Amino acid sequence: MNKANSLKTPSNAWSIEQSEQIYRVNRWSNGYFEIGENGNLHAIPRYDQPKLKIDLREIIDEMSSMGIQFPAVIRFHDILRSQVELLNKTFRHTIEEAQYEGKYLGVFPVKVNQMREVIEEIVSAGARFDYGLEAGSKPELIAALAYNTNKNSLTILNGYKDEEYLRLALLGLKINRKIVIVIEKFTELVKLVELAKELNVKPVIGLRVKMMVKGRGKWESSSGERAKFGLSIAEIINAVTLLEKEGFEDSIKLLHFHIGSQLTDIRAIKEAVQEASIVYTQLIKQGVPLQYVDVGGGLAVDYDGSQSTNDSSCNYSLEEYVSDIVYGFKQSCDLAGVPHPNIVSESGRAMTAHHSCVVTKVIGEIQPNGKKFNTNKATGEHIIVSNMRELESDLTTDNFHETYNDIAQLKEQALSAFKLGIFTLEELAKIETMYWRILNNIQSHLHDLDFIPEELNDISEMLSSQYLANFSVFQSAVDSWAIDQVLPIVPISRLNEKPTKQCSLVDITCDSDGKIDKFIGDETVAKNIPLHKLIDNEDYFIGLFLTGAYQDVMGDMHNLFGRLNEVHIVSYDDDPKDFYIEEVIKGSSVEHVLSTMQYTPAIMAQMIKKEIDKQIQRGKIKPREGVHLIDFYEDCLNGYTYLK
Repeated sequence: MNKANSLKTPSNAWSIEQSEQIYRVNRWSNGYFEIGENGNLHAIPRYDQPKLKIDLREIIDEMSSMGIQFPAVIRFHDILRSQVELLNKTFRHTIEEAQYEGKYLGVFPVKVNQMREVIEEIVSAGARFDYGLEAGSKPELIAALAYNTNKNSLTILNGYKDEEYLRLALLGLKINRKIVIVIEKFTELVKLVELAKELNVKPVIGLRVKMMVKGRGKWESSSGERAKFGLSIAEIINAVTLLEKEGFEDSIKLLHFHIGSQLTDIRAIKEAVQEASIVYTQLIKQGVPLQYVDVGGGLAVDYDGSQSTNDSSCNYSLEEYVSDIVYGFKQSCDLAGVPHPNIVSESGRAMTAHHSCVVTKVIGEIQPNGKKFNTNKATGEHIIVSNMRELESDLTTDNFHETYNDIAQLKEQALSAFKLGIFTLEELAKIETMYWRILNNIQSHLHDLDFIPEELNDISEMLSSQYLANFSVFQSAVDSWAIDQVLPIVPISRLNEKPTKQCSLVDITCDSDGKIDKFIGDETVAKNIPLHKLIDNEDYFIGLFLTGAYQDVMGDMHNLFGRLNEVHIVSYDDDPKDFYIEEVIKGSSVEHVLSTMQYTPAIMAQMIKKEIDKQIQRGKIKPREGVHLIDFYEDCLNGYTYLK
């Protein structure tokens, strides 16, 4: 075989459809993002305006012109509003279609994203649907009391409660808010009755039942006998008896259940609705005046676009989820001859995940083979080096497998020889350089083979690069690190070019765990993601998507990397770019994160000034230089925590 003909150059032809196959934007984005014809990622923030499209690269360019440093959060408030509207409209449509006699009165769980601007937008978007809030702690309740001012919407109170929490709840009732106090453990009920009598307030009470049915996914332990929250059936009956005895029997208005977050399998939802509806009908028949059933959270987000029961996916749509709840309760209630309850859900992840993304710049590449070394033949070189050079020279598609095995053996022999002192550093450098060069050559021509041996499939991972990105996993993608959550990652531009680099991502923290090496794959989670080759003096931005739920608020300050700069994007059809930046929220400064950790930046600056003054007095630093050094230190205190 002619060697020149056997190692053909692969074609570089590429289409955006091929990029879609890799990054699955249409499958995970719920219609809010797509790859544009120009190869840039576009946002479509309004579900009812599919022709209004925003080029993310244009957003980045405008941010750069405004001096906004990256990494940064880009928040699309129209996506947030769209999700709230879709959930409420889907419930309303299904209720009307099913001739269901109850209403839908959903609540957003504040814990999913406590950011003020998010809560304000959700409350505003949900006002016409009487969409409320759910709080699980005293601080969240304080926020809900201030922001959920709609007299018709519910404020559901979950979580363990002490006396102060319960007093705050009763305060809400005094100012005419529809506060529902959900009892998580029996002792809370005893204290609530005592306080209600003391304050002369009639409480609205919800009882959370421990479900026997198990959820699906990472949070399936939220239900069952060992569940953290809720009352057993015996405790439910005892609670009803206690309230009847104390004269509060007409305060029991809501039955609550929850079987876990990110429910991946629709069967778990069907089973939970069946069990809960039977509990509801039995309590109604016993004279308990329930008006609401709260189905909890769990509406999942398809992070990986696989539409499966993977932990990062789900096998159902919003329409199917709503239909199973509405028709499930209707059937059980009709069979039992009891009224249909008003339905409450606490969907948080599905409301917020899509609306926010983290955009960061790739600032470098870490290659497994590092810098190249001159491999020219030298007089008296070791036979191992000569053999490696010969294998490289004789490489053809016919001997890929054999050569792969041979070079692996030679590399091991070279390392052993080096340890024995009979191999020089220069010779070892030549072996390493030729070894990686041969692997690259094999990898680039594997497409010419009719059959690829299993061992050769490992080359791709061996050659994969690590792209160094200017962000902290622990601040902006904590679930990726903590629970192996797969987050969609997509280049912002160049999607009409073939991505030729297999990569994982590493952040700028000094922690070896500061990396992302789990990505959307064809069938299973992939260890690498195809990205484009970096071009000198050209910025390469990537986006981490579906970060609006939990990731916005759960990040820590590992290495003192603080909160990111943030921009709020509003779509505007009359603008030439179809958007404007409504608000810019500055991320954490170095001064801020140090203050959080009990440092006093002003004193620190004084300490540095004293040290510089000493060196000036000793003649080691000139006075003018000293002033500049002090200014530089103070500028750094006021600056962004991330790399410039």
